[in-house]
Parts: sequence; C-alpha cells; structure tokens
Amino acid sequence: MDKKKLKNTILTKIEQLETEIKEIKKLAAPIEPENAIGRISRMDAINNKTINDRLLRNAAEKQKKLKLALSRIDEPKFGFCTLCEQAIQEARLLLMPESSLCVNCARRA
Repeated sequence: MDKKKLKNTILTKIEQLETEIKEIKKLAAPIEPENAIGRISRMDAINNKTINDRLLRNAAEKQKKLKLALSRIDEPKFGFCTLCEQAIQEARLLLMPESSLCVNCARRA
C-alpha cells in the first residue's frame, strides 16, 4: 500500500470537508423570527435547516474519522480490518480512507 498517496488523499478529503462544512454552516444558520416571510416559506426554511443540520453532523463525523485515520496511518495495523485482521483493499482505502473494515466484513456489519 502506498501510504504517501493515501495520506495525500486523506489530507485532500479533510480540506474538501472543511470547505463543505463552512458552506453548510451558512445554510444552517438560524431563521430570524423577525424576517417577514410567509408561513409556508418559514416551514420550508425550517425543514431545509433540519436537513442542513443533518448534513453538517454527517460531514463533521466524517472529518473526525478522516483525522483519526490520518493520525493512525503510520501504525503497523493501519489498513487492516479490525474484525478479520485481513488487509483492506487499497482501492477501498483510497475511496474511503476512514474505513476500518474490509468489504466482506462491512457487508456483514
């Protein structure tokens, strides 16, 4: 496994998530009650805020996992499945560097 390439992939994904999180935070800003928008528009805005809050939590969780993977990348057990202890496929790690399970174990989990 090319750990340098994987490290660069993780750093790039973290950077992309930081940008994405900033944008989602703008979209998830509270709706001021004094804004003169209609009742239906306000309900729609509240619904969109709920969706954006969920997106924000998911992005923050993925960023946390990526940072953990980055901190563990030089450990001997990095890149091995935590359940079956077999090597995780390099293509999977490049696509999802935060993965701690191989494809077979992830299907069963």
